[in-house]
Amino acid sequence: MHEIICPHCAKAFKIDEAGYADILKQVRDKDFEHQLHERLELAEKDKLKEVELVKSNIRNEMHEVAAAREAEIKKLEAKLEAEEVARKLAVKEALSSVEKERDVLANELDKVRQENKAASTLAEAKLVANETAQKLAIAEALSKVEKERDELKNSLKQSELEMRLSEKSLKDKYETQIKDRDDAIERLKDMKARLSTKMVGETLEQHCETEFNRIRATAFSRAYFEKDNDARGGSKGDYIFRDCDEAGTEIVSIMFEMKNESDETATKKKNEDFLKELDKDRNEKSCEYAVLVSLLEPESELYNSGIVDVSHRFPKMYVIRPQFFIPMITLLRNAAQNSLKFKTELALVKSQNIDITNFENELDDFKTGFARNYELASKKFKTAIDEIDKTIDHLQKTKDALLGSENNLRIANNKADDLTVKKLTKGNPTMAAKFAELKKDSDSTSE
Repeated sequence: MHEIICPHCAKAFKIDEAGYADILKQVRDKDFEHQLHERLELAEKDKLKEVELVKSNIRNEMHEVAAAREAEIKKLEAKLEAEEVARKLAVKEALSSVEKERDVLANELDKVRQENKAASTLAEAKLVANETAQKLAIAEALSKVEKERDELKNSLKQSELEMRLSEKSLKDKYETQIKDRDDAIERLKDMKARLSTKMVGETLEQHCETEFNRIRATAFSRAYFEKDNDARGGSKGDYIFRDCDEAGTEIVSIMFEMKNESDETATKKKNEDFLKELDKDRNEKSCEYAVLVSLLEPESELYNSGIVDVSHRFPKMYVIRPQFFIPMITLLRNAAQNSLKFKTELALVKSQNIDITNFENELDDFKTGFARNYELASKKFKTAIDEIDKTIDHLQKTKDALLGSENNLRIANNKADDLTVKKLTKGNPTMAAKFAELKKDSDSTSE
């Protein structure tokens, strides 16, 4: 059986497990649908953003690759042009040198013609040989330049092919990432169809409990971490954490509240809405710290930045995201261990004070009990006296009544004693005659 308190009239009533589960289902179904719908919308928006980011990255990388390739092409073209200019200059210089030699030889030939015809023939042969050698040199230079040009063209084609392959690889890579994102969204949609309202409501609690149980045996062997099921004060938190030393002195205690909100929830809650109730639960359960583990306000830079101290609103209270759940417990436990010595000494002083206080309390309890018992005994004694007085009064009345009866009996007896036949027959001749006859018969019988 569960006890439910009406928020309007503040009256408490009890319902069975089935009714309680039905109420929980009615409360959570709508929130779950809203939360999951909004979570899917956020996932879709994230997908679109990531697709745009991927497209932008692809465009940027393609621009960068194209710019690099363009720079390389320009560099190769500049090199080709420079080599072409160098080739032309080399050809020009070779031609100039050949022309100069030809002119020198022509001049020498003219001189030799004048001197010797045979020598002239030899000079012409030499000139022809020189011209042939020059042509061969020019052809060789041209062949070398054309070969380098072809090599540059092949290098340029290879660069263009590598750029296309790189673009295709990047495109395939980001298409794969987009497909993975689509698959994740489909899995989330499928999870929406399979999850129950209770699972959505308890997903964050189960996550935190699982994370704690993973390290409980190694890091918190003496710790208590259980659900808060005590709702006598009208409300309760989600989990209570307590850790003690070997002597049983409490090191730290934390009241945890886990808040998750479905994406389809129409009215969005804020972390601020739950701080007051959490502080109340912390005080009722005598916990030192209060921590709200929340997935609310997912876009808030404040809560996404890490552990948020809200002690300016309520003392020793923090708001964290689930990834800081274990670090928060560890941080508070380690901080509390530094003051454990003082707590131990304080506990010793308190125990001594408690001994004195207990003696005084027991003495006061004895005095109070004795006074109460004396008062009750006095009341009962007075009641008994009153009853005795009432009994004495009743007995006195009975005595008076008996005395009155005795007096009446004495008078009656006197009257009976005074009663004679003469008195009875006086004024009654019939009765006198009868009594006379009876007396006469009695006398005759006696004779």
